Amino acid sequence: MSGFKYSNYISRFLQWISSAGLFFLAVILIVFLGKEIFILVSLLFSKTSLLATHSFLESIITYFLYFEFIALIIMYFKSRYEFPLKYFLHVGITALIRLIIIEHKGSVEVLAYSGSILLLVIALHITSKKDVEH
Repeated sequence: MSGFKYSNYISRFLQWISSAGLFFLAVILIVFLGKEIFILVSLLFSKTSLLATHSFLESIITYFLYFEFIALIIMYFKSRYEFPLKYFLHVGITALIRLIIIEHKGSVEVLAYSGSILLLVIALHITSKKDVEH
């Protein structure tokens, strides 16, 4: 029974380490978000070419990924140290859209990514519906 005596302290210490790590990750993501803003502004005022347009789209999607990860960390702290599932689904959908835009290899891969997005949207709808019921 003496092991249970320290379990509360151990769990609180590990929770603190986890929270500190997520805080530092949020700071790093904010720095990358600022860098992405700088890239977006420079691409916006550069000569318009197909490559610049492609890079601009890639930067926008990357910006949203950073933004969503920061929002996910914020929700972790607001929801008392839990990650809400719907935010992971948002990040997954955005990441798959980025894959389609950036690495569109072939029609079979795009179809598979699109099917994955559809499944994530259905899961998001189900989780949102359950949130409304509670």
